[in-house]
Amino acid sequence: MASEIKQPVVCVFCGSVSGNDPAHLEVARALAHEFHKHNIRLVYGGGTSGLMGEIARTLVRLSGPESVHGVIPRALIRIEPGYDNAQKAQEQEHKTMSHGKDAERVLNDPISKAALLQESEYGMTTITADMHTRKRLMATKVMEGGPGSGFVTLAGGFGTIEEVMEMTTWNQLGIHRRPIILMNVNGYWDGLLAWVKNAVEKGYIGPANSQILVEAKDVTEVWGKLLGYNSSCGQMQLNWGDE
Repeated sequence: MASEIKQPVVCVFCGSVSGNDPAHLEVARALAHEFHKHNIRLVYGGGTSGLMGEIARTLVRLSGPESVHGVIPRALIRIEPGYDNAQKAQEQEHKTMSHGKDAERVLNDPISKAALLQESEYGMTTITADMHTRKRLMATKVMEGGPGSGFVTLAGGFGTIEEVMEMTTWNQLGIHRRPIILMNVNGYWDGLLAWVKNAVEKGYIGPANSQILVEAKDVTEVWGKLLGYNSSCGQMQLNWGDE
């Protein structure tokens, strides 16, 4: 019997606010439709507002709650709209540790013994202990995914650029070989792309590694760029063990 092809998993980095340009919300919705079309599972930062909430809600409506996996640190659910409050989070954790409802269970995952909240309009949500565990868990889900898995970045702020640059660094170091797509809507990421070009010219980034980040200007380009991605020939060949 032929082995079953794994579902692609794409982690989307984006803002937890909508911003001032409605084009970014439209792109978040359009990207959800592309994910539905290509049977892609979304992993994202677990936010319920802004671009995060928009892509998650849209994909859940299209593909069902199992198509979306949010990952959020416990500290953030106390301020994130859509999660009840800190008290509920503590109660949730207690139920989880006490083997409560089936949908409120502890993950058998060595990376994170975190609470997995029941399905909602945002899909399934894993609560992690900290930011580092969150990012590693999201990256692990992508690395475990089938052909076409990778990272896509929409508009966002400090957190978004920090996430995309960490995954770019991991690619350069050989920790993963997944594509990293910048959705450059209305020139939002022009500054970052110009910085990469300047860093190459100044000798701080190798020419081959300048191709780790891939620009897309329309959501219809994303699937082809994910599927057709080739790792940089400048990628370091290091042994990272369980990273």
